[in-house]
Amino acid sequence: MNLKKGDQVKIISGKDRGKTGTVIKVSPQDERISVEGLNLYKKRVRPKRQGEKGETVLVPRPLRASKAQLLCSACKEATRVGHRALGAIKVRYCKKCKAQT
Repeated sequence: MNLKKGDQVKIISGKDRGKTGTVIKVSPQDERISVEGLNLYKKRVRPKRQGEKGETVLVPRPLRASKAQLLCSACKEATRVGHRALGAIKVRYCKKCKAQT
């Protein structure tokens, strides 16, 4: 999986297509990511104490990692990610502008 927690991504398909956000959770075994403020669904919460009212909260659900592309920090475009070795370190780079991300 090419995405990490904290990456800026652009959604390329689904109801939030075209929107951007930050990755807040990554599940590599499921190939899913959660993006802050995107793919929100309503969840009803019961009241905790007597006299309180129940409420509806918006919860971000995970989406397939294949539905999001990394936003390059240099060219500010959604791009594919490549990998190259810099000495003993493996780094990611933008396939469009070849800048290290």
